[in-house]
Amino acid sequence: MRYGIIGTGAIGGYYGSKLAHSGKDVHFLLHKDYEYVREHGLHVHSCDGDFSLNPVQAYPDTKDMPVCDVVLVGLKSVNNGLLSHLLPPLLKEDTLVVLIQNGIGLEEDLQAMFPHLQIAAGLAFICSSKTEPGVIRHECYGSINIGNYSCKQEEKVLAVRDDFLQAGVKAALVEYREARWKKAVWNMPFNGMTVALNTTTDQLLSHPSTERLIHDQMLEVIHAAQHLGVQNMHEAFADKMIQMTREMVPYSPSMKLDFDFQRPMEIDYLYTKPIEEARNAGFSMPKLEMLENELRFIQHRYLNK
Repeated sequence: MRYGIIGTGAIGGYYGSKLAHSGKDVHFLLHKDYEYVREHGLHVHSCDGDFSLNPVQAYPDTKDMPVCDVVLVGLKSVNNGLLSHLLPPLLKEDTLVVLIQNGIGLEEDLQAMFPHLQIAAGLAFICSSKTEPGVIRHECYGSINIGNYSCKQEEKVLAVRDDFLQAGVKAALVEYREARWKKAVWNMPFNGMTVALNTTTDQLLSHPSTERLIHDQMLEVIHAAQHLGVQNMHEAFADKMIQMTREMVPYSPSMKLDFDFQRPMEIDYLYTKPIEEARNAGFSMPKLEMLENELRFIQHRYLNK
């Protein structure tokens, strides 16, 4: 299968590079570091072993790219409006688009944009960053779960999973709603709290007060999901996520890096959408609503200097 990567950053760049390194036909859309990657390639410094791609099938515009069987979208969700013109050159009748993004409501909004598009969710469990041209730093973890949202060809979703496995990436098929909300159990507390307190994940768990607050926020997500009828959401999952985070290297999540570089943060899909969905079903998330408001204040200050 031919893959297209929209958003060759810490996530899209890592998974696309793994697929290409294993021999898959992968085409990368790049923006700021297009010229660098064309000349020097992509380099992955990984806890599982470093590797490089050179040459890279790199493009500055999707109009120059071939149509693809699968498109992996690793854009920050604040840029999803760009998909209306980025995606069409890559699409054929049965193209599968996998959104490897954080948040709730992503697939629903993309489906409204492209009613006949086949879509799946990609839930990445990875610590990685890209803070310099052409270089991705993979610190730990790296698995990906795939939840089918609207793909009529189950065999294609299976084929994507198998390609990831062949590329050395732990991958599994999961139920879509459960997967999105389970990812939110980690994302909603840690992304926002590292920004609000200007810290890293390990520091949040090093003090009883912030550890308790993180745990309470996780329970808000779990109880919201239960209220919405999401299956297999149990309070013990919060303890599992906290223990997993203790075992991670000290980490700045994607929202913290956006804050550090004074970029727009993914507040809408990470906070506003899930909070509204829960509220519309009669469940409130007061601690996370407070965090959302704090993040909007912080973002307004640096974007309006």
